Amino acid sequence: MRLDARGFTFDVRSGGPADGPAVLLLHGFPQHGGEWDDVVPALHAVGLRAYALDQRGYSPGARPAAVEAYRLAELVADAVAGLDALGVEAAHVVGHDWGAVVGWALAAGHPERVRTLTAVSVPHPAAMAHALATDPRQKARSAYMLLFRQPGKAEKALLAFHATGLRWLLSGVGGADRVARYARPMRDPGALTGALNWYRAMSRSDLAAVGPVSVPTTYVWSDRDVAIGRTAAEACAAQVAGDYRFVELTGVSHWIPDQAPAPLTEAILARIND
Repeated sequence: MRLDARGFTFDVRSGGPADGPAVLLLHGFPQHGGEWDDVVPALHAVGLRAYALDQRGYSPGARPAAVEAYRLAELVADAVAGLDALGVEAAHVVGHDWGAVVGWALAAGHPERVRTLTAVSVPHPAAMAHALATDPRQKARSAYMLLFRQPGKAEKALLAFHATGLRWLLSGVGGADRVARYARPMRDPGALTGALNWYRAMSRSDLAAVGPVSVPTTYVWSDRDVAIGRTAAEACAAQVAGDYRFVELTGVSHWIPDQAPAPLTEAILARIND
């Protein structure tokens, strides 16, 4: 389905009972709402209505050119407007990677719109800031962002030689078909730039403005995540004032929804049903 909000048109994968409690699924970089395809059948089976949004920069109809259009406040406003357009007063929110950042900011700034939060891979921005300030290994893990923030250079590096760099980045999601599923849309004109603009618009002040979360929250982290280390993961608890649960998956990389959909789904449903 397609959803009109804030002057843009967003692509949305929807399913489940029409009158079921809503779950808003927010994807990460460089994927799309299809990363939840192995999770949603179990949500539908227990009566939940799932909406997997292709976010700003990923939906062709929501791809503004200006870098400033991708600041965190705009991304959160898209989520709020999307819920409004769907007629959803409050949803269970699940976000992976950058989608988790949007989820944290949405829950902190608009708690009335979030029934529960399940953040996957990326911790609360304050926990990440703590790790970057205190753990040299986290700083090294995050060095790739320096490339991603360079207009033109990042696109060239990732798309050269038939997108070899992009496909290598995605190699952890599974086999060649699954890699191609995410890489192919990023080769469309302007698509990768829109996705990278999330990094280019990122600012310390925007991230620092995300306050503690009061809604019931689960944070799911995997011990083989090359981008997020244990210091950041364990610092997340201090940023949740409400009920909090930390779920650690062993032997799993950053691509949790693709690599470990069953334990992730279990964590999501445990949070929703608690």
